[in-house]
Amino acid sequence: MKIVIAGAGEVGTHLAKMLSNEEQDIIVMDVDNKKLEPLENYNLLTHQGSAISFSDLNAIKTGACDLFIAVTKSEARNILASSMAKRLGAKKTVARVDNDEFFNPKWREHISQLGIDHLIYPEMLAAKEIASALKRTWARNWFELFDGELIVVGVKIRSNARIVNQMLKDVSNISHFLHVSAIKRNREIIIPRGDDRVLENDIIYVATTLDHIDEVRDVCGKTQTPVDNVLVVGGNDIAEQLIKKLGKSVDIKIIENDMQRCDELSQRYPNCKIVQGDFRDTELSEEESVSYYDAFVALGDNSAVNMMSCLIAKTNGVPKTIAQVEDIQFINEAEALNIGTIVNKKLLASSRIYQIMIDADEDNARCLALADAEVAEIIVEEGDRVTKSDVKDLKLSRDFTIAGLVRNGKGQLVDGNTRIMAGDHVVVFCLQGALHKLDKYFS
Repeated sequence: MKIVIAGAGEVGTHLAKMLSNEEQDIIVMDVDNKKLEPLENYNLLTHQGSAISFSDLNAIKTGACDLFIAVTKSEARNILASSMAKRLGAKKTVARVDNDEFFNPKWREHISQLGIDHLIYPEMLAAKEIASALKRTWARNWFELFDGELIVVGVKIRSNARIVNQMLKDVSNISHFLHVSAIKRNREIIIPRGDDRVLENDIIYVATTLDHIDEVRDVCGKTQTPVDNVLVVGGNDIAEQLIKKLGKSVDIKIIENDMQRCDELSQRYPNCKIVQGDFRDTELSEEESVSYYDAFVALGDNSAVNMMSCLIAKTNGVPKTIAQVEDIQFINEAEALNIGTIVNKKLLASSRIYQIMIDADEDNARCLALADAEVAEIIVEEGDRVTKSDVKDLKLSRDFTIAGLVRNGKGQLVDGNTRIMAGDHVVVFCLQGALHKLDKYFS
């Protein structure tokens, strides 16, 4: 697949690095050559040029690309570049925007007429992730696949979990309704096999079905904490989108340092309490009584400060903490510090784009927002090698595992005795950069 990425900013660079592992034909363009230099050691091409120049777009044969992705800092530039790429012949276009108005269904036809097939708004994706985390406080991550027929949930394992120190082949004696698909241990992702054990402080990614979520939560030693009030530090676009997501169902207080932004939020959302100040100010943090809140969300620009703020909230007894950590190199550290759910816009945006890339049918494939692993949904076709024998006899690579499937509209887990059939929709966990190894088993 030929992919053109316009914009070598944070999202474009992360996406390019991720896709370079998948043996795709990738070209990254940007007007600033200094932004392109860090990509020269990856399996891709770079081109210094403007995404809104027909001559520059033609120079890299944009009209022949399968996917054109515009992720520059300018919303208007992204929209225009995508429209131009479509006019030149690009099969599919994606534009990053900074305004949720574009997602109003009444403008969908207009957006399509401009030549834009998909829109991504990273701040909206982040707000959706936070809202999901507040709804299920016991989970680190929550993903619904195939319209909710299969669930993948990330859980931090403590000593009270019934599966701690258990080999995976024995976990079925405790519960038949969970499949440990990946384990994050000591900053490393493991695709486990039957003789691997679940250890205390592991973050495990479990595949299950919605009707057995309570059982999975119990097996993992977790309890659900209701969230009636939330303290948010940082009044950025994510905070504003979160207000819209939660509506009036939760009491929200926002601490924001910029007075002008406080005034804007106060006028737009009179039901929310907006406080001007710096949460790092000891007097302010004591005055706001952080221990009163059911959840704490740190959305500042500084990842380290967000992590520290969550630690302070944890120390004060807040049950659920969520941190925006935009420096990917800090994610492992944040998870090791046990500060709760981590939100990263680059991962979320890249995951959404990757979903679009894998298949034209959005319900057919997607990649979850994990830093060190990839998850794909695949429709099994007649004659695929994966249908030739039971899973235990397929000699699957240790780089991936088949976690679950949907057959005739019903989700089910996969074990060694499962025979996968043509027409099944399967969910595959694999290590980052190993997605291309699935070609051996699937068409």
